[in-house]
Amino acid sequence: MDGWDWVSRVHREEAGHATSAAGALVAGVGAVLLGIGAANDTGWLAVAGGIVAGVGIVGWELLRHVAIDQKLMGRLDRLEK
Repeated sequence: MDGWDWVSRVHREEAGHATSAAGALVAGVGAVLLGIGAANDTGWLAVAGGIVAGVGIVGWELLRHVAIDQKLMGRLDRLEK
């Protein structure tokens, strides 16, 4: 058994919603940049961090919808037919 089999298993299973974590990671980085910019009174860094955090939140929601919701709705549509 390969040591990396768990990665593909988690990716295939419904419990491993790792795809949408990319957006949350970007949002987290943006929030940290926003905090650093605000603490150091660096306006451009605070603004850039806020923008990155906002893009990360929207990206998380978009990735979650594409990776989870569409598959779930497709299965429900097939069951209804």
